[in-house]
Amino acid sequence: MISRRFFLRGAAVLGCSAAAHPLMSTVTLAATPGDRRLVVIILRGAMDGLDIVQPYGDPLLAQMRPDLGVGPQNGALDLDGFFALHPAMAGLMPLWSKGELAFTHAVSTPYRDKRSHFDGQDMLEAGTGMDVPVSMIRDGWLNRLLQSMPGARAETAYSVGADEMPVLAGAAPAMAWAPDAWLNLSGQGRALLEHIYHDDALFREAAAEAMTITDTQAAEALVAQQMAAPMAGGTMVTPGMQATGAGAVQKADALAQFAASRLREDTRIAAFSLNGWDTHRGQAGAIRGPATRLASMILTLQQELGAAWGKTLVLAMTEFGRTARQNGSRGTDHGTGGAMVMAGGALRGGRVYGRWPGLAEADLYAGRDLMPTADIRAYAGWALAGMFGADRALLERAIFPGLDLGDDPKFLL
Repeated sequence: MISRRFFLRGAAVLGCSAAAHPLMSTVTLAATPGDRRLVVIILRGAMDGLDIVQPYGDPLLAQMRPDLGVGPQNGALDLDGFFALHPAMAGLMPLWSKGELAFTHAVSTPYRDKRSHFDGQDMLEAGTGMDVPVSMIRDGWLNRLLQSMPGARAETAYSVGADEMPVLAGAAPAMAWAPDAWLNLSGQGRALLEHIYHDDALFREAAAEAMTITDTQAAEALVAQQMAAPMAGGTMVTPGMQATGAGAVQKADALAQFAASRLREDTRIAAFSLNGWDTHRGQAGAIRGPATRLASMILTLQQELGAAWGKTLVLAMTEFGRTARQNGSRGTDHGTGGAMVMAGGALRGGRVYGRWPGLAEADLYAGRDLMPTADIRAYAGWALAGMFGADRALLERAIFPGLDLGDDPKFLL
């Protein structure tokens, strides 16, 4: 097996966005006692929280980002008179109105200054601080939760694509499944597979889902191949330009459908990743693809979970934020403070949590980044306490070693 770190470092020639490559996606699932469900989405590539949840009420934001389209006057959806939601995520506004969508701003892991996707993601999924070398951690914070819960069992850990999910790696057993390995079965072969598994409910459904997802990928690849052909006037459209296309959204939705199908049964924890958030250049266009896919994933989870949505919490977390100011290529560089997206029927939504630090020069971290005012692990910790009854001492000592949970932000019903 090739580790995520080895694979990505070997692909360094692809540039900084290798850590957010669209082929890197993972779904992991686990079963726990109780009927509450937690979905953790790792947003790989450093989502710009200042763009997704725009503090347009701070006049300095528009000055710092003249080309990135700030505020309702540029299509963003007003949330509370100060913050606005990126227009690519407009489909989530009904959830906001129902109190099933919220955000927390100015959060980060303890990771500081080095700004490596690899190290930042490792720290996010390990749930540790700067005082504990990530290389010494052998499990992720979700797996440590499972290890602490009497009667909890890891039902499955599905790896969708080439990526791993360290957040659920550890002593709790896990399995892997890679739908990126194309089946390419003939009609006769599919009929034989269906016949073999006809009387086995578990494998019959798994095989059907695998073929559905690979069919989606095949269709996406065909569209990309056609789009890559030279067009009139000599313009070449490459497959990479399909990031905002229907095929990419369909693939993301298929992963959410797969997770939801397990969560409707005895699975209670699901974690997967969504890539493409590394927006160094042309951010106004580049961020639309991943933002659209994230919104669609959340809406797919809501639809597919049905009544279980009322007992579900979704946390979408990223390794770090991006610079407050746009750069010379109309993008943003690796930063520090960012935002987290939360959704679900178990959420007390319709608000933006956290303490806003401001964007004045003296308020920025290192004079360039949004200043973190809360540890993102604290929100994850309070989620585990509220959803699964995890003890505070255990959370601060073992699940998130060295964390001070602070006061309960009370974002759960």
